[in-house]
Amino acid sequence: MSALTRSFSTPASVAAQVAQLSELPMAELKALWQRLHGGEAPNHNRQFLERRIAYRLQEVEYRKVAPDVLDRNKRRIAKLVETGTLKKRDRDHRPAAGTLLTREYRGIAYKVVVTADGQYDFEGRLFPSLSMIAREITGTRWSGPVFFGLKAPSTPKATPKSRARR
Repeated sequence: MSALTRSFSTPASVAAQVAQLSELPMAELKALWQRLHGGEAPNHNRQFLERRIAYRLQEVEYRKVAPDVLDRNKRRIAKLVETGTLKKRDRDHRPAAGTLLTREYRGIAYKVVVTADGQYDFEGRLFPSLSMIAREITGTRWSGPVFFGLKAPSTPKATPKSRARR
């Protein structure tokens, strides 16, 4: 077993593991498949195996259950049982940890990663909200979820037509 395969047991990060997949010999890639999936690799297509292993590595890392998600789901289930309907989204909804948000603004592509503790990593700094990042990028106040396309912009309320006298 090579050092690369052993490094998967105590990785620096999931991104580092995924980056190393292309360097692994095919035999080690299949061994990693077997360890992660509990069975033989379904085929010998390297690209297929790398993609599925990368997905599985991320799934294992980011699938960890957070207590706030369980609490939110319990509240939503209780509301559904009580009223028979649900709101589209709770206000405390955040993208899953590891989600990469991208936005092009004035010809520059900006990237934000959602961290496991619910913060946002932008250019190596942590921010508690997307709105703070949107303000950092644009210099003006923005709704972060709207700026990054997580939420549709609200439509302005219709103004009452003026009643002009004739």
